[in-house]
Amino acid sequence: LIGFVISLLLVFRTNTGYDRWWEGRKQWGMLVNNSRNLAVKLASLIDSKENKVYFSRMISNFVFAIKEHLRDGVAFEKLNLTKEELIILGSKKHVPSGIVSLLYDKVNELKTAGEISQEEFITLDTNLNALLDILGACERIKNTPIPYSYSLFIKKFIFIYVTTVPLAFIPSFGYFSALIATFIFYVLVSMEVLAEEIEDPFGTDDNDLPTEQLSIKISENIREILN
Repeated sequence: LIGFVISLLLVFRTNTGYDRWWEGRKQWGMLVNNSRNLAVKLASLIDSKENKVYFSRMISNFVFAIKEHLRDGVAFEKLNLTKEELIILGSKKHVPSGIVSLLYDKVNELKTAGEISQEEFITLDTNLNALLDILGACERIKNTPIPYSYSLFIKKFIFIYVTTVPLAFIPSFGYFSALIATFIFYVLVSMEVLAEEIEDPFGTDDNDLPTEQLSIKISENIREILN
């Protein structure tokens, strides 16, 4: 009976971790789509090669910045920035938002210069807002971990269960009870460790999301579209 109860707890724990992992994957899928949509719109709306190169750099910079931001740091050496942009972003605590702000400044500059209309500006605004929405959703996942007390309770429950289960098995299995208890401990603890590993999907563990590869793929797609 106790084994059934602990199994339900572990299933709930694993499903909660997987939901966070899958939600993170959906947000990065939306990041891929919105980055491409924004690049395609810009490629058709602007003619200047210089401006296309600028947007290509900055959209790619945003993707790499959000990846590093979700890993608790920003590696400026991975970003393709001018000295002026580096000074501006170096003074900001939230680099991804700073990059979107620079993108907005450039789009406003194009609108003021008459290169894009108000309606076209509104169309681009939708995708730029979506980038910030995706960033916020990823931050929500990262900054709202599973309560520590819940995880600690399950660990205590597993320990007590495994240390007492041989008492029920000894009359039937004798010394083999130790092997059975060890196997049960391995299964239960593995489920708990797996749930802990995937509940923060933006790290560098083996089972985390491949954000590095996704960032490189997005950057390649953006350069192909705009250049």
